[in-house]
Amino acid sequence: MRGLGVRRYLGAAALGLALFSAGASAQAETAPEAKLYLSETYNETADPAADVQQAIAVADGRRILLEVGGDWCVWCKILDKYLEDNADVREAFGESFMIVKVNFSREHPNTEFLGAFPDAEGYPHFYVLDADGSFLASQGTAELEEGKGYNRARMLEFAERWRKD
Repeated sequence: MRGLGVRRYLGAAALGLALFSAGASAQAETAPEAKLYLSETYNETADPAADVQQAIAVADGRRILLEVGGDWCVWCKILDKYLEDNADVREAFGESFMIVKVNFSREHPNTEFLGAFPDAEGYPHFYVLDADGSFLASQGTAELEEGKGYNRARMLEFAERWRKD
């Protein structure tokens, strides 16, 4: 799967979501504030390709940020809490991204889907996709950490770097 391109893999999921996408687009137009997460949990049974297609439909032109991790991941929980507690960083991420949580665990590694991307350095791990689902970048979150949390300036710079004009 690696090297075949994310869009080609995701294309198969698009067919199954055509009806949903039309309805979701209409909902996105009426939403007063952009939603940050497609889903706020790491769902072990979710189809990440379908989730990306759904995110494309409701992201309103923002880029897609794949947050790969799981409920087992301490730093994933720290990231969730950080974004919850830091309104300016949460807002910056919300202006730049629709976040799709992709489960990675021993039981459900999502090997086929994640095989389209460079290897993760650790967890959580970010993959930045353009608004159409094409791969743009891989980002280890260790570079964004500071102490037992995340560095505000680096998090804001990351969000700003990927904000669409």
